[in-house]
Amino acid sequence: MKVGIFGGSFNPIHIGHAIIASHVIQHSDLDQLWLMVAPLNPLKQPLNDNSYDIHRLRMAELVSRHINGIETSAFEFSLPRPSYTVNTLQALQEKFPNHEFTLVIGADNWAVFNKWKDWQTILANYDILIYPRLGFDVNIPEEYSQRVKLTDAPIIEVSSTRIRDGLACGESMRFYVPDDVYNYIQVNHLYQHEQSVTIAPK
Repeated sequence: MKVGIFGGSFNPIHIGHAIIASHVIQHSDLDQLWLMVAPLNPLKQPLNDNSYDIHRLRMAELVSRHINGIETSAFEFSLPRPSYTVNTLQALQEKFPNHEFTLVIGADNWAVFNKWKDWQTILANYDILIYPRLGFDVNIPEEYSQRVKLTDAPIIEVSSTRIRDGLACGESMRFYVPDDVYNYIQVNHLYQHEQSVTIAPK
């Protein structure tokens, strides 16, 4: 089985994430795409409230349940922290030896990929699928052309930070996130009267 790993803090998951995920599963040879929800740094989590981890998972599930072939995964929550992408991929391969894993990342991450921990190990062992981001040209060196591909997913510039800030200020962010997610945020009073929560890049 070919499985794509689309990782992120998803804090919250928004329409950009949903559109990319939908495009990738429909326009690639992947059998499944896993939304890999990343743990937040406890020092940057709202009020050190671990329930935000559960909320982020639940919101991702609200998206994945509507798209065939997409699942939400909490796998990284079981790994030692910080959980670098190379460690996640290796742990996944150990647990699911019959799966072939593909890393799905944005062009912004590809631009700094050579700064990731053990990036050469990732390239040597896993395929990478890049989705475009505004302002980032994608250059794939010839030696990586068999493993690294660019998909023509729509460019949707929506920011989780902007959504959190808007909600904290009392703005309506209804059309920035899927309806199920927006209703979940409202019912659970998430992101109200708080500063932005960020997660360090991998």
